[in-house]
Amino acid sequence: IRVFDPACGSGNFLVIAYKEMRAIEAEINRRRDEADRRTEIPLTNFRGIELRDFPAEIARLALIIAEYQCDVTYRGQKEALRDFLPLDAQNWITCDNALRLDWISVCPPTGTGVKHHADDLFHTPLDQPQIDFENEGGETYICGNPPYKGNADQSKDQKDDIRRCFSGIDVNWKSFDYICGWFWRASNYSKITKAKFAFVSTNSICQGQNIFYFWKPLLADGLKIEFAIRSFRWRNLATENATVTVVVVGCSREDGTCFLFDNDIKQEVPQINPYLVPGDNVFVERSSRPMSSLPQMTKGNYYGLSDGLLLDEGGRVNLLERGLPPAYIRTFKGGAELVKGVQRWCLWFPQPCLPADAADIPEIALRIEAVRESRLASPDAAAIKMAERPHQFREMNDCTKWSIAIPNVSSESRPYLPVTLENRDVIFPNTAFAIYDGELFCLAIAASKLHLVWTVTVCGKLETRIRYSNTLGWNTLPVPALTQKNKADLTRCAEDILLAREAHFPATIADLYAPESMPEDLRAAHERNDEVLERIYIGRRFKNDTERLEKLFELYTKMAATPNKATKARKVATA
Repeated sequence: IRVFDPACGSGNFLVIAYKEMRAIEAEINRRRDEADRRTEIPLTNFRGIELRDFPAEIARLALIIAEYQCDVTYRGQKEALRDFLPLDAQNWITCDNALRLDWISVCPPTGTGVKHHADDLFHTPLDQPQIDFENEGGETYICGNPPYKGNADQSKDQKDDIRRCFSGIDVNWKSFDYICGWFWRASNYSKITKAKFAFVSTNSICQGQNIFYFWKPLLADGLKIEFAIRSFRWRNLATENATVTVVVVGCSREDGTCFLFDNDIKQEVPQINPYLVPGDNVFVERSSRPMSSLPQMTKGNYYGLSDGLLLDEGGRVNLLERGLPPAYIRTFKGGAELVKGVQRWCLWFPQPCLPADAADIPEIALRIEAVRESRLASPDAAAIKMAERPHQFREMNDCTKWSIAIPNVSSESRPYLPVTLENRDVIFPNTAFAIYDGELFCLAIAASKLHLVWTVTVCGKLETRIRYSNTLGWNTLPVPALTQKNKADLTRCAEDILLAREAHFPATIADLYAPESMPEDLRAAHERNDEVLERIYIGRRFKNDTERLEKLFELYTKMAATPNKATKARKVATA
């Protein structure tokens, strides 16, 4: 058995693996009455790749020390010292870039069989000899904790590493996390040898568009997720390594039972999909319209190159004092304003032309002209086109009664999404989404635990924060057909949530939904809302998030296979 860590650092994974295998061997020897038997497990079966020189040397030394410690434990101090010195000159820790190095050169395939060229795995030119096999009948287990780097955080060299990995492959690799490179190389390696692999990864690799663009081609190529540990908080021993939410994903190319671990629960299942949920592989794609019978959710009005239309308190008061009619000033609420209670305003002129009672005010004319000039100066053709109506944002969406709003980015620590109900005075920028004039039962659904779990799973994250999307989080949300009674019950739940918030005025959403200090009456209102909604799905509360997702994916699969009536009607009308 070989253990191979292609991001080994100082060798922690290899050392633990070595010690665990020595413990198993020692028990076998004890049962055979050969407790003093010298180990059959060579250090050279524990191989690693590390980018930096010093940790690579530490990893080799750590394995040598681990061997000595195990010899002391199982064979005694005298035998351990006799075999400890001189130190073995062999070294199977390679200092190199794991996403550029040929893994076969570090850990050749085991067993015998059809030989492959290295280019079959790593897309390098056909200038390498056929691969030599070693360790006939052996097994290789790849494991590790590769670097976590989202697309926005990758250095130029790291982006080039990913480009090299996926060059020539028809996948949208530019958005991939850095760790995707290790999964991809391990998957290719497992094609030609009896190898399984598992990595600790940020949970983002099993969320959002990574599923469609990354996991779909891997699974289509014959890979399967053999076991997984769902999201948990974890911190390793690396310098300045913050606590992160991670998963462990184990893959192979063998058929058999799968195991899913969620907190202290171990579940034996036939298959694990790339969202780390029991069930068939499913790939949630963006939808331009709700797949359930829900109203449309719209992204807020794009306000780039519109600084002159935005007002702080001083600007608002100044313009009112100079005679601007109050109807032309509206409250402006994006993500920060919705959650933290920050106050901003904007000029709002829905007319095709700037009205005369506003144009006559010099300060307004100056603001509008500044907007026009900034748009004309842009290299973007769409922005230049917007200069034709400098008194307006790109979109001019608003409501007649009220709006249900959700920020596009919010904290992952809150127990619910920060959904709010706003009056008709409020204008939303593109840092928020809105259901204009939506019925209150929609707020109950949007503020539910079910919606949060679905959003985190299918939308993904921005760094560690929740990144909301109407085309993924709302339009794909599977909701059963609702009766009038269902809607009435959910409307009452939404009213209770709003009344509980009002009771704590002027507390902001950030104040109310702080995990450790959420008011009990508000928490109780959400619990009632969750119970009412979840009973619509299965007649009771769900046991946990895994069960929630199982049901949601089951319904999504049916929805995707059978378009809803609204979609059918649109297709007929188009035809």
